[in-house]
Amino acid sequence: MGWIILGIVVVLVIGWLIFTYNGLVTARNRTQEAWSEIDVELKRRHDLIPNLVNTVQGYMGHERGTLEAVTNARANAVAAGATGDPAKIGQAENVLSQSLRSLFAVSENYPDLKAISAFTNLQETLTATEDKLEFSRRFYNGNVRDYNIKLQTLPTSLIAGALGFKPFGFFQADEGDRAVPQVNFGNMPAPGSLPPPAGPVGPPAPGSSGPPPQT
Repeated sequence: MGWIILGIVVVLVIGWLIFTYNGLVTARNRTQEAWSEIDVELKRRHDLIPNLVNTVQGYMGHERGTLEAVTNARANAVAAGATGDPAKIGQAENVLSQSLRSLFAVSENYPDLKAISAFTNLQETLTATEDKLEFSRRFYNGNVRDYNIKLQTLPTSLIAGALGFKPFGFFQADEGDRAVPQVNFGNMPAPGSLPPPAGPVGPPAPGSSGPPPQT
């Protein structure tokens, strides 16, 4: 009789381990898929900005600081993407968003620029990308929250680490880092000299650094 009870307990424990492991894998995959949506929108925005700067700089020659703020913010965002750290990426991308909003606000003073279809099309595309990025950010952070709760809840927390599961980082900016960066008027790049877009900045394969850390 004792062996039967022991066998039932072993089967239940194994079943729980399998169920828990599969649940964590599913949650992790959903979070990584959510990050890939952010990656797509970030890359699209990085690709559009050089065209935007090249389009407006002929009409906004007196707004050198605004253009340089956009250029520097994009370069910083590309560099942050290479780190794979959601916190750094979020901060850099929010600074980029602020610099773009400043550029569009200043463009209101240039009716000739606003009459150019290339500019208005870029503005509409970037605005739509911004909206999609915000939606993707909320979707990703929601998945991160749910996944991290699973890791921190008993009894899953007792085995999650041993099974190789680690928390994901949230993709959000610190409120203190949302200001437009200071500009140096002596470093305005020549047209077409913007750095090329970075490659995908999504979650790396297990064993490498970046979001989400699953080493």
